[in-house]
Amino acid sequence: MQGIIVALASDGEHRFSKQPRGGLRLIAGQGVEGDAHSGSTVQHLSRVAKNPAAPNLRQLHLIHAELLDELGEKGFQIEPGQLGENVTTRGVDLLGLSAGTRLKLGEEALIEITGLRNPCRQIDENVGQGAMAAVLGHAADGSLIRKAGVMAVILRGGEVRRGNRVQVEWAPERLIPLGPV
Repeated sequence: MQGIIVALASDGEHRFSKQPRGGLRLIAGQGVEGDAHSGSTVQHLSRVAKNPAAPNLRQLHLIHAELLDELGEKGFQIEPGQLGENVTTRGVDLLGLSAGTRLKLGEEALIEITGLRNPCRQIDENVGQGAMAAVLGHAADGSLIRKAGVMAVILRGGEVRRGNRVQVEWAPERLIPLGPV
């Protein structure tokens, strides 16, 4: 499975949306250089309040551009980075990946998928009423489907740029369903 990076974003302050960037430097075990969520322990403010020593499983947030297309069809005009993601991809079924899947971004960087982004009410506040419901769905069995992207840790750092390839480097033999992190 191979895709492409269509947009990159980061922000040095804790804000919902991130600023578009032409490139990002990923730091192994930390996250995006200069991003407020970079660090070996949790940086997300609500998680810091619960356990500041917990490992940071949310060093990098990826969203598939296909979600932005879907939201556009529902009347939401969302730009890359507006949902807080660092990397917007196209052509990779991020939500269908197994926990533990390793993706190569560009020529150097290697990340490991840790789980799903758990969307919060700030989506409605920052994008518009109904956006939160639009990034959630229900499976045939009634279970909740979270579509707001995946989270990852950085195994090997490197520079990533728009237009770089996204390649699955390794995946577990058996699917390990993604859960919220």
